[in-house]
Amino acid sequence: MRIALTIAGSDSGGGAGIQADLKTFHQFGVFGTSVIAAVTAQNTKGVAAWEPVSDALIARQLDALAQDLPPDGIKTGMLGSRSAIETVAAALQRMPTKPYVLDPVLAATSGHALADETAAAAIVEHLVPLATLVTPNLDEAARLTGLEVATAEQMERAGRALLKRGTAAALIKGGHLEGDAVIDVLVRPEGVRRFLHPRIATSSTHGTGCTLSAAITAGLALGRNLERSVEDGIDFVQRAIAAAPGLGAGKGPVNHFVPVPRGAPNDLLGG
Repeated sequence: MRIALTIAGSDSGGGAGIQADLKTFHQFGVFGTSVIAAVTAQNTKGVAAWEPVSDALIARQLDALAQDLPPDGIKTGMLGSRSAIETVAAALQRMPTKPYVLDPVLAATSGHALADETAAAAIVEHLVPLATLVTPNLDEAARLTGLEVATAEQMERAGRALLKRGTAAALIKGGHLEGDAVIDVLVRPEGVRRFLHPRIATSSTHGTGCTLSAAITAGLALGRNLERSVEDGIDFVQRAIAAAPGLGAGKGPVNHFVPVPRGAPNDLLGG
């Protein structure tokens, strides 16, 4: 069985963060391990509070897994501070090279900040150069690149800017665009692909970014190439939104129990 590792924050509401990642890994048939970088007090209405896990304990968690349960794919989500980002980057550089998906979480769906003011620059400096794929939404892409990101063309430009900063590929998520359709833009040195799908009228969108990056990580851990992993991830999230259970009084979670493609892939990573 393949192993996927998530390094992120804990969501007490269960819809995002570590909880969403582990549910997604399970659905894709990979064994999920976790390093908790922060603990949040939140529900569907928003984030009430959060506290970081010490850098020393983050490092100990990473070392423990590297010694006994080395991952086949890795993702990071909420890290919270420059020091945590630097700690994770140092650990990733000590590990054997594996597919790494960077979800640069800077704020919750509710708008509550989940990182300090130094985090964006630290992500660009320390994590983007290590990434197989970076998956920012429009606001995150703008903060990471310093560019305006409000159209599909600007999403492509932001993706190219992230490639120049060292990532192998960038998936700019267009969920915050206006209109009846959602456009996600995958930018790689080989070219650009736009994924177009209908917007689902729902308030159950909590954890969609975490779920997408976890699904892509699972695909890569299974040996699927990047484009296939992105396709499967987007499809999984769309169906999870459509089947959302309607929990809570705010932005509810998606349904992580929808089925996923399970074939036995033999294609090569990164193709």
